[in-house]
Amino acid sequence: MEIKTEWDLSPLLEGDDDPKQEENLKRVEENVMKFVSKWKDRNDYLEKTEVLKEALDESEELMSKYGLSGDVGFYFHLRSYQDLADAKIKAKYNKVQELGIRLANEIQFFNLNLSKISKEKQKMFLDFPGLKKYRHNLERIFESAKHLLGEKEEKIMRLKQTTSHDYWEKMTLGLLTKQEREVLTEKGKKEKKSFSSLLKMLDDPKKEVRDSAAEAIQDILDRYSEVAEAEINSIMANRKSDDEIRGFKRPDGARLLEDDVDEKFVDVLIDSVSSRFNLPRRYYKLKAQLLGFKKIKYHEKTVAYSSLHKKYSFEESFELLKKVFDSLDGEFRNILERYGKNGQIDAFPKKGKQHGAFCSGNLISQPTYILLNHEGTVNDVLTFAHEMGHGINNELMKKNKNSLIFETPKSTAEVASTFMEDFVSEELMKSANDEFKLGLMMQKLSDVFSTIFRQTAFYMFEQELHKEFGKKGYLSYEEIGKLFRKHLEAYLGEYVDVEGYEQWWVYVPHFRFLFYVYSYASGQLISKALQGKVRKDKKFIEKVKEFLS
Repeated sequence: MEIKTEWDLSPLLEGDDDPKQEENLKRVEENVMKFVSKWKDRNDYLEKTEVLKEALDESEELMSKYGLSGDVGFYFHLRSYQDLADAKIKAKYNKVQELGIRLANEIQFFNLNLSKISKEKQKMFLDFPGLKKYRHNLERIFESAKHLLGEKEEKIMRLKQTTSHDYWEKMTLGLLTKQEREVLTEKGKKEKKSFSSLLKMLDDPKKEVRDSAAEAIQDILDRYSEVAEAEINSIMANRKSDDEIRGFKRPDGARLLEDDVDEKFVDVLIDSVSSRFNLPRRYYKLKAQLLGFKKIKYHEKTVAYSSLHKKYSFEESFELLKKVFDSLDGEFRNILERYGKNGQIDAFPKKGKQHGAFCSGNLISQPTYILLNHEGTVNDVLTFAHEMGHGINNELMKKNKNSLIFETPKSTAEVASTFMEDFVSEELMKSANDEFKLGLMMQKLSDVFSTIFRQTAFYMFEQELHKEFGKKGYLSYEEIGKLFRKHLEAYLGEYVDVEGYEQWWVYVPHFRFLFYVYSYASGQLISKALQGKVRKDKKFIEKVKEFLS
């Protein structure tokens, strides 16, 4: 089977200048406005169960086929990550976003009206058998009622989101991804490398290579610290204003409502994990001893033990995943093969491309796409497995969910990804010698500590960051860096040197997503529990699939 290693976005558009763009957007607008014109001036769907079912059925079909920006919106969303520096792509994406915001404002009356239904009638709708499909969607709307504003006010809130948050975030990200620096490579030569490649070089087996990359990254972050300072303060000011207007008592309140979890869930999670920060501290002490260091520099905390320097081509990684997925469930293998055959994976790094990796799904009727920056390391193999876990999760949900709740709650979003990643890691162990096994076990512990403990420390950093901003009204990048270092030291301990790395918060995108990071810890912990069940009973994989769907 031929594996495509670049996205084939033709199911969405044939290219950046596809003449079907206008037709597609026009069809989206026509269908949204058809719904608006039919239901906006009616109140019977707020009184009668059968009429509400009709309205929700039409809303579900609209959000399945068209959404608010159709195929064009998703196309340019993806293209913007393939080339963050392309102004033409940005311009087209911004125009589509403007349409999406306008249509969202037109259609928002529907959920706003539903949120105002009295408690007595809410029960009538929730108990009606014909609305069983939409029960949870209605529960979420009713729960959010106390934080919603009037139609005009909601329109303003949505319109300002782009300028008060999105543009700021994309500015910093765009500036970083444009950066290149000349650094020492593993071949002993000086070469220009993109910011994404520099981050990956921090795991290089040669200390002089990763030190050279760290120095280059430090130079870039120092250059843009003041820019990021203005950006993060603007984002926090916007969030603070939103919280005051909507009546949220905690800076993470809006996130937790959106994620469908209560505050106690996250509080218990953060308290439980932070109370065991002694575990990662012990690990980093051991790692320093194994590497022969008195202390590990912060930039090399994830560097692999020396036996892990085997390289894997993308094709080899693909075959390895196929074998593991097939052993778990044939449907998992089929999804992987389909992604490879259909061009749903963008595999390799290039200038201007978003660093890291992600899996992106949009409408229930559209393909899911995975972005990687695969350069052949063991970590790249595991990252591939991780993102495919998200892809498999999406495909299972498509069979079982309606388009109005086609999403993974953040609290469980990382279950499928870490589930697949751990079983691939286990497969790598099988054919390994003792030294490789030790190296891989150290790597897996590193990943676990990064996913559970580091992200918990990041959450605590975010909590304190917003708290201090609320007190002072503005934080300098030095003050932000001081808080960042405090929470790094809390979980890393005395065997990791974090002095001089205060500004490494600048490149972490998660802080712009606002209180998103707890989901890595909760997802990993739930995943570990499910893995234990499958290892005891292979048939339990059916329960896992049910959970993921």
